[in-house]
Amino acid sequence: MTISTFYPIGTPGVAWGPAEVAMWLSRQTRQRSYETDVLRAVDGLRTRFDIVEYGQLDYAPDRYPLVAIKSRQWRDTLPCVLVTGGVHGYETSGVHGALQFVEKYASAYEGKIDLIVVPCVSPWAYERIHRWNPQAIDPNRSFRENSPAPESAALMRLVEPFRHRVLLHIDLHETTDTDESEFRPALAARDGIVFDPGTIPDGFYAVGDTANPQPAFQQAVIAAVAKVTHIAPADEKGEIIGSPVVAPGVINYPLRKLGLCAGMTEARYTTTTEVYPDSPRATPEQCNAAQVAAVCAAIDFALAPG
Repeated sequence: MTISTFYPIGTPGVAWGPAEVAMWLSRQTRQRSYETDVLRAVDGLRTRFDIVEYGQLDYAPDRYPLVAIKSRQWRDTLPCVLVTGGVHGYETSGVHGALQFVEKYASAYEGKIDLIVVPCVSPWAYERIHRWNPQAIDPNRSFRENSPAPESAALMRLVEPFRHRVLLHIDLHETTDTDESEFRPALAARDGIVFDPGTIPDGFYAVGDTANPQPAFQQAVIAAVAKVTHIAPADEKGEIIGSPVVAPGVINYPLRKLGLCAGMTEARYTTTTEVYPDSPRATPEQCNAAQVAAVCAAIDFALAPG
């Protein structure tokens, strides 16, 4: 089956060049507002938290301030918790789940942790409901030295001063039907390879680190989320998105090797959440609540004695 069957840009078997990227970019349109949905919500938190502008994306004619929400009582003696959302801008509950966690629950951890929440790592992609940035680069494969993605590079610069102190990093994502209908076909076309169709898991799952899996931690996250929404079952091969299921709702990836956001620190506890918003069994409110439940459970486990 050829790439052209699935994606209208490029020549099957040939990776994109500047012309194809420009054609792809010309088809992207703004569908929602980062300023309205994210920046205004962050502004509403200024009375309780410090708001840090850690960079700016200049994608002419648009400019996007990059913001983080930080504990007001920051103390270097406390364990540090990093929460990230919107690395893939189209994954809506990652952004709004992060904001909802701060609004409703973050204050409960005051004095126990240094908390830093970056609710929308990729605002250009958030507005266009896309996975990539304007250069057709996936920020969540770009957390590495000399990153080609400005979104990833800016976040790494923000975290670098306290990277060695991060106890927990939870990165909030979604797996959507458009992964199969748009994003994976586009990726195959961009890279000049054949698109091999897969299946979308129906439900929530978590991605641990192959090098540091922390199975009890992952299961604590799954158990908390199961009270809010359903957990994705393994497929007939015992896999989720092509990876072996190591426990109910859990797979592992080599986070650092792949340049994934959750591998950017030396945290003892890391996980990437994956909510399924297109399920007939889940609402947008449930998806946001699942992300919040995952964050709270992850922090509670990381802080538990023993």
